[in-house]
Amino acid sequence: MAANNTTTAPSTSPAPIQIDLSLLTLVEAALIIFGMIVLGRVARKVIIRKSKETSLTWIINEDTADIVFRMFVLGGIIWALYLLGIMSYGLGPTTVGNIAFAMGFFYFSYLIAKKSKDYMIMSSGKKARPETIVKAKVFYYVFITIAFFMALSFAGVSTELSALLAAAGITGIVLGFSAQTVVSNFISGVFMYFDKPLLIGDQVKIGELEGVVEDIRILSTRIRAWDGTLIRIPNEKLFNSNIVNFMRYPVRRVDVNISIAYAADAERAVEIIKKVLDDIPLVLVEPEPLVYVTDLGESSVNIAIKAWAPSERWFDVRTRIIHDVKRALDEAGIEIPFPQRVNWFANELKVRIEEPPRKSEENVEGA
Repeated sequence: MAANNTTTAPSTSPAPIQIDLSLLTLVEAALIIFGMIVLGRVARKVIIRKSKETSLTWIINEDTADIVFRMFVLGGIIWALYLLGIMSYGLGPTTVGNIAFAMGFFYFSYLIAKKSKDYMIMSSGKKARPETIVKAKVFYYVFITIAFFMALSFAGVSTELSALLAAAGITGIVLGFSAQTVVSNFISGVFMYFDKPLLIGDQVKIGELEGVVEDIRILSTRIRAWDGTLIRIPNEKLFNSNIVNFMRYPVRRVDVNISIAYAADAERAVEIIKKVLDDIPLVLVEPEPLVYVTDLGESSVNIAIKAWAPSERWFDVRTRIIHDVKRALDEAGIEIPFPQRVNWFANELKVRIEEPPRKSEENVEGA
């Protein structure tokens, strides 16, 4: 009989995870959690006491004390779970410990990002500047995004998640395009922050849209149109658009065109308008206002008014100029004409005029 030379390959399956739930281990785990809570409370009280003795209140304060306390508590829970053997329990390609660490990392990253954003806004004064708010938001979202992907890596699921999306077929393609749009808007928002084409409160014109910048976010910008409607514009579209910012510089020119009759004295009208501009306080002396005849129209002599005013009061100055110039010209007897035309006909028009009835004919009709 031939000898059986078949050998059995050693098993490569991992050894089962041993979870220790004995009374002694449970007591040790409870003592660890309790001890970390006590240490966290002590650390919290120390930080709060130090915050009253230091000028670095922006970092040593009650919020920081709360974060430190939570870190002690979370650390105690993770330590206890490791002691019980739960953290080594496998969940697919990763373990409970990896997932717990990733969640804790992302949670504290969120707290740090939020605290940093709040500090950046508060440190700029009682009324934060719009560009400071945008800067704080950009930092917050960038920090959170980086922390999120780092947490996925710590959890050990980043590779599997990418493979799952790649194998999702049409759903993966849709998600890919959606993610591409989100990333494009995000990057455009970051570029716009450094370029600063507009700020919150600016009066702008974007294409056919005019209004006031209401809010600038990391993915979109909100414009309040003059009729009160709120319009959301994706940052990618805004970044690729021609942006006219009426508030970019402290002064803005007011352009007004008026017409006077041919019979009026144009030079006198120009002097009257200049006097009106001198009497309006918000019209700037430098650059000097310009008033001059532009052309001879079909029915009027056209005059241009170009004056400079503070950008934030541009609309008020323009309406004041129109109102005061109209009143001054009326008082001077200078007419602002309506269009007049003279019509010529190739052939002479025949006009029929009815004569009134004679007296004799009236008497006959009366009889």
